[in-house]
Amino acid sequence: MAVHVVVDGYNVIRQSTSLREEEKLSLEHGREALIEKLRQYKRIKGHRITVVFDGAEKITVAEEKTQQKGIKIIYSRQGRTADSVIRRICRDQGENVVVVTADGELASYAQSRGSVVMTSEEFETIVDMSLYANMKGLEDEEEVEGWSPAKGTSKKGPAKKRSKKERKRRRKLKKL
Repeated sequence: MAVHVVVDGYNVIRQSTSLREEEKLSLEHGREALIEKLRQYKRIKGHRITVVFDGAEKITVAEEKTQQKGIKIIYSRQGRTADSVIRRICRDQGENVVVVTADGELASYAQSRGSVVMTSEEFETIVDMSLYANMKGLEDEEEVEGWSPAKGTSKKGPAKKRSKKERKRRRKLKKL
């Protein structure tokens, strides 16, 4: 099944140096910069992306859902946080979700529901690398020209197998 990336909007903006600078201009600038970056990433990778913002200051009784540039945007309803919306998505979709947040409590909940969690910094690095590779015309996993493994480079010694949970996380993250 396809990967569904769920982004804790303001958390990512405030963890990113470049997006934080945009947010200093205005909250709207920060949101627009994040959405544009996610749009470019979606164009390259094709993942389903949902970004969730706190709508606690908005005067709406229900969640506000929109779609902009191919990115689904959800503002939590008044009195609720983005975390509660993300928790609901994890509860409903579980293993199909990759949650991007630096919030430890939310990360713990998402993992308990089978979702894979990435920090904001990890995700930004992956996005930036994908955008750079696309700009340079490189393919994912592209081999370095002229290099081949030499004889005798195979691993020796006891192999330490990663836990099932870690192997599952790595498989999901490779798709990003």
